[in-house]
Amino acid sequence: MLSAFTCQSFFIMASITDTARISLDIQCLTIEPTRYVPDLKEDVCAGLLNRPRSLPPKYFYDARGSELFNRICDTPEYYPTRTEDALLQQAGSAIISQTRPDYIIELGSGNSNKTKKLFNACEQQTHVCAYAPFDICRPVLEAAAGELKENYRWLEVEPLLGDYHAGLGNLPRYDGVKLYLFLGSNIGNFIPKDARAFISEIKDQMKPGDYLLLGADRIKPPSVLNAAYNDSQGVTALFNLNVLRVLNRELEADFHIDNFTHEAIYNERLNRIEMYLASKTPQEVAIDKINEKIRLEMGEKILTELSYKFHPDELEAMFSDLGFNIIQHFEPDNRYFSLVLARLK
Repeated sequence: MLSAFTCQSFFIMASITDTARISLDIQCLTIEPTRYVPDLKEDVCAGLLNRPRSLPPKYFYDARGSELFNRICDTPEYYPTRTEDALLQQAGSAIISQTRPDYIIELGSGNSNKTKKLFNACEQQTHVCAYAPFDICRPVLEAAAGELKENYRWLEVEPLLGDYHAGLGNLPRYDGVKLYLFLGSNIGNFIPKDARAFISEIKDQMKPGDYLLLGADRIKPPSVLNAAYNDSQGVTALFNLNVLRVLNRELEADFHIDNFTHEAIYNERLNRIEMYLASKTPQEVAIDKINEKIRLEMGEKILTELSYKFHPDELEAMFSDLGFNIIQHFEPDNRYFSLVLARLK
């Protein structure tokens, strides 16, 4: 760890360094899986050929799906992204002051936009660390890393290419204090027992004194939740329907998009949003690459996503049961979202 004086000197030198001398060559480290993850064909055979029908949400995110999700985040109804972003802006200085990380490791980093709030806090406190964004999409990783290295010349960026669903056991072993990030309320896409298992898997990569910052969406009035996943512009509907385009393209299927409608409902008993594609009419769909056909009744649904919502006591109990101390629980005035900073005992 650099001393405060050394950090200050580093920032001064970085500020006068010619940009042309900063290398933007990005080398991603491929993280091999520690367990088998089914591919699209296998997921379709397991989830779509039998009732009740389902698809994993990871297939939303082709290029068009990613663009549509960015548009969802800008809709008036969809509060999670901007709420978490505002919390990071408000709490960034406190998080860096508490953790003083040597490494920040972000699981499912995407474009790393939210994480910039933490790097800004590092600059304010003349704190130097390295950043390891972990994501499945090489072009997104490379673009994000290049932008970060250009805008934060002191920041060492070590992109990790892989799927966190395939296990974390092959992540590099970093020295010093580590701050793991799992943001975007992605923990809500796991069923409860799997959410705990995943946090436990992160824990296995940590040493006592390391930190985890978790973003989680909160239980709130059903009207707010239903509106967030049924925006008035219909962007979420386009995003949901886009997965059928993915199947048509990748598996030579013949889904007729206009024969389906988007449905998202909040299940109050299970505290989760359930997102479906519902068949408007009886229909038969051929999926040529797996040599199968499926028959859908009118109104029959395909489950495409679950998004669990949390009570703060539930989050804190999970951390406590897994051997963490809660350092701080950040939330907005309306208590719509949680950022939980926890340290491994």
